Amino acid sequence: MITLQEILRELLQHHPDADQDLVRRAYVFAARSHRGQTRKSGEPYIMHPLEVALLVAQLNLDAPSVCAGLLHDTVEDTEATLDDVRYQFGDEVAGLVESLTKLNKIDFQNQEEAQAANFRKMLIAMSRDLRVILIKLSDRLHNMRTLGNLSLEKRQRISRETMDIYAPLASRLGLYGLKVEMEDLCFKHLHPDEYTGVAQMIQQTRAERHDYVERVTEQLHERLHESAPSAEVSGRPKHLWSIWQKIKRSGQSLDAGFDSLYDILAFRIIVDRPSACYEALGLIHSLWKPIPGRFKDYIALPKQNGYQSLHTAVFGPGSERIEVQIRTREMHRAAELGVAAHWIYKEQGQQSKRRKQPMSPDETFVWLRQLLEWQRDLKDPSDFMQAVRVDLFDEEVYVFTPGGEVKPLPRGATPIDLAYEIHTDLGNECTGARVNGKMVSLRYELQNGDVVEIVRTRGSQPKLDWLKFVKTGRATTKIRAFHRAKANDQSFEVGQELLDRELRRLQTSLSRFRKDGLMEQLAQRRRVHSERELLIDIGYGKLDARRVLAPMFPEALELTGDAPPAVELFDAGPPSGEQPARQGRDAIMVDGEDGIAVHYPNCCSPVSGDDIVGFVTLGRGVTIHRADCPNRFDYDPACRVPVGWNKAKSPARPVDLRIYSDDTTGLLASMSQVFHAAGVNISAVNCQTSDDKRAVNDFTILVQDLAQLTHVIKQIKQIKGIKEVERLTR
Repeated sequence: MITLQEILRELLQHHPDADQDLVRRAYVFAARSHRGQTRKSGEPYIMHPLEVALLVAQLNLDAPSVCAGLLHDTVEDTEATLDDVRYQFGDEVAGLVESLTKLNKIDFQNQEEAQAANFRKMLIAMSRDLRVILIKLSDRLHNMRTLGNLSLEKRQRISRETMDIYAPLASRLGLYGLKVEMEDLCFKHLHPDEYTGVAQMIQQTRAERHDYVERVTEQLHERLHESAPSAEVSGRPKHLWSIWQKIKRSGQSLDAGFDSLYDILAFRIIVDRPSACYEALGLIHSLWKPIPGRFKDYIALPKQNGYQSLHTAVFGPGSERIEVQIRTREMHRAAELGVAAHWIYKEQGQQSKRRKQPMSPDETFVWLRQLLEWQRDLKDPSDFMQAVRVDLFDEEVYVFTPGGEVKPLPRGATPIDLAYEIHTDLGNECTGARVNGKMVSLRYELQNGDVVEIVRTRGSQPKLDWLKFVKTGRATTKIRAFHRAKANDQSFEVGQELLDRELRRLQTSLSRFRKDGLMEQLAQRRRVHSERELLIDIGYGKLDARRVLAPMFPEALELTGDAPPAVELFDAGPPSGEQPARQGRDAIMVDGEDGIAVHYPNCCSPVSGDDIVGFVTLGRGVTIHRADCPNRFDYDPACRVPVGWNKAKSPARPVDLRIYSDDTTGLLASMSQVFHAAGVNISAVNCQTSDDKRAVNDFTILVQDLAQLTHVIKQIKQIKGIKEVERLTR
């Protein structure tokens, strides 16, 4: 059980002059505020803030940070207010607590929107003071340690979020200890069977590995004795998640075990000075044969988080593959504590007078500046979180400009990503690239050490197809922004034409309407910011010109006449191939209104009751996707509009089902009977059998809503011989 004295001892070890009284008062305030509250495990709630505060102190942070660790849930989960915290502990502690408080009092549309909003707030706060994210990571780590008493759904949701966001963020900050523990805990909850299998395999080979580690360590000590007598050598197995990833990459299975029990071992050598790192590397390579392509010099080219070390892999004793890291003690300290290793007090005046400086990101944290740019530019929660997930992962390649400048990029990045990394105009006008002196495709995946020269053609424009292969959030944002501006210009012209056509039918004109100041009134009625925005919405098809005019001219909706033809312009959605299907336009409410043209693409077949998203697309009205459809990321998030089902007017919609079953007589008839009994029509069916007496049955059925579909799937699963039922997304 964690005690306050244990926290204070840890704090004083790094900050002998820390304000202990402030921490004691914070503990009393937290204990009083959380009195009577318990966690799911049944233990007093105050144990969680105590654990968080200890983790914060272990990261070398100061007394205000420890106080914030103790108080971080008081404003959110108790009757205490931020003003109470500010009155008791001052602006610094209150500021940290405010930045850590979740946005749980806002009514978000979905979990992803809430996640994005919380992360945006945390991102802005950490850009001002990095202590915020260090406290938040400590909070998340302890929550992960105590997930056992939550439901499976909650455990997996929290673990997935941790794996997607917090573990990569810890890695970016150089907090590898936190990253490793988070990943293993996520592994335990997301893949429990595989976790148990890897853990058992490690335990079963413990004695054999221990002997091998001692043998390698002894040989390294002997070889390093003359050049680095004070060198420290240690060996350990990699963490469980890393081992599981290695198993998957190698194509092995847990049942088969490892081809090599030692390929999961990593050795670390710690020396006194950087030059000794390279001396040790030479000695190791003279002792054992290095594995080609496995050497990385993070001393000459540090990672974006400042991490420095030499990494190599060799064929060790018995020709077993082992990995070795070589670093100085200072590098090791930075690797263990990450950004927290740089928490210092800057001297001001006399030796005894010190003023604390908040931790702020310096030039090292380019990725943080990129994330801040995403949170400014990407308004759609799904798109923002997608960019965050991509840019947080630290699988990087290092390339060089012709001038010798090093540019780190995510693995899989292309010359276009590099062009946008250098300058937006260079990205927009990129038409080719030379890598190591040779022309390459713009789809070429950059490799470590490539020298890349961007070929630029003035006046050229970015292609929409680039979105299919660029990797960085910056490139994606800039390409979409260019085409969004282009589409807005086109839709503005179309909107003017459509509105002018309707006004002329009402014996007036757009020019007269503007002259009389009525356009501004019309924009205000539609709750848009400007006349231009109103006309863009009409041009896109988001708004119907007649309905827009109806409040001023009720007779507008009564006039007959052919609807204006679809305008063939740039489409902000996915590529060609999809056929417009403006069926069921009254089934969808767009921003609270029905009657707007909608398009259902062929990929995900949403039905009434599904969570859906809508995107305004020129010439198609509003395109509707299921909220979990992967193709939703192909759309410009700026074109997203609020949509919902009008259940009273929802027609039957097609759904594709794939049913895996045994190949037995009468099974197809049984499935057909279930469909008939549920009132579901079959519009297409295709059945294929295999030599092993298995069958794959593809049905296209027409269902009224999600409840009917769920019922049908449940009934099908109860038929003897049915193995699995899958709703298809193309």
